Amino acid sequence: MTATLLTRRAVLRLTPLEPGEDVRSFLQGLVTHDVTGALPVWAALLSPQGKVLFDFLVWADGADLLVDCAADQAEALAKRLGLYRLRRKLGIAIDPALGVHWQPGAGPAPDPRLPELGQRWLGAASGDSADAAWLAHRLEQGVCEGPDELADLLWLECNAAELNGVSFTKGCYVGQENTARMNWRQKVNRRLVVVPLAASDPARQRAAYPALGLAVDHRRVENIAPQQAPAWMRSALAEG
Repeated sequence: MTATLLTRRAVLRLTPLEPGEDVRSFLQGLVTHDVTGALPVWAALLSPQGKVLFDFLVWADGADLLVDCAADQAEALAKRLGLYRLRRKLGIAIDPALGVHWQPGAGPAPDPRLPELGQRWLGAASGDSADAAWLAHRLEQGVCEGPDELADLLWLECNAAELNGVSFTKGCYVGQENTARMNWRQKVNRRLVVVPLAASDPARQRAAYPALGLAVDHRRVENIAPQQAPAWMRSALAEG
């Protein structure tokens, strides 16, 4: 059997607990992407200054929403969402029965960030770990995620616009003002980029993966060599 389970991911379930409650409208006012339309989408919960606190994928499950997030952030994310719940009758908890699954290649369930990332779906929380294969494949595609790589950066510096992680038409959300201003000015001065470890700038390094010979750097746009940028990023660099 092919290993598909991403053991470093967890699933939060957001559930309406009373008739009339709507988890989509609740999350819509908090996160960077439009969760009232087709799902899944990649999104983030930002600080009021527009910096990344958590990134995740949002899935639909009937009236519920499922949030596919880093396992070591799941409890903190549930707690943060709970702070915004106020008096709304919503359940927010880790669903231990569900796991995140992935496999490379084309198919019916492409990752919403980039089709080249492969197939992604939610299923039973059982199976062999595909974590190592997923990490290598994700970095090969130049895609960054999770707290080690993204935390405390401005969302557009994480290539959110190029990887379908933001809606500029959905209306207000936490951190929207700075994100919208950067987009309107077309001013993204720095970006995350995956580079060979030997070429990484220690002063700009966010994460290192010695076993793969790769690192994630947070670099000024003018310091990203064309050959270091994945194809999906190059037009944005040319415009900048």
